[in-house]
Amino acid sequence: MTQTRDDAGMLDKWTAMGTALEARAHLLRLGRLFSETVLIQLGEDEYYLTFEKGHLVDVTPGPSRKTPWRFALRTDAEALEAFWQPIPEAGFHDVFGLVKIGRARVDGDILVLVKNLRFFKEFLALGRDTTSGMEVSA
Repeated sequence: MTQTRDDAGMLDKWTAMGTALEARAHLLRLGRLFSETVLIQLGEDEYYLTFEKGHLVDVTPGPSRKTPWRFALRTDAEALEAFWQPIPEAGFHDVFGLVKIGRARVDGDILVLVKNLRFFKEFLALGRDTTSGMEVSA
């Protein structure tokens, strides 16, 4: 399978976001009931983010047909990079904004996503704080 970017760089990005998450008590409080694995698919590349009570405890690169996930966000590296800009353009500012403009798709148990929407959206937005000097390249 073709890799669209450097796995080590993307794993570093997710790790930095997990570290940023630990520094935000309000976000940990929002996620205290969220213990799920989420699939983030960027083009052909897959990452399984495992959360335990709001903490990011593991990031596993895929693809894997054996790793169960609750819901998936499927997009492309360019759209995620635009989402992670300090001030994103319209449509790239929100998970469902990406869906609305046709740059992302959400699959799986949508109810779990909606129940934890603020936590998940704010977690993904942490990538804006960790973007300095890092790009997701195609």
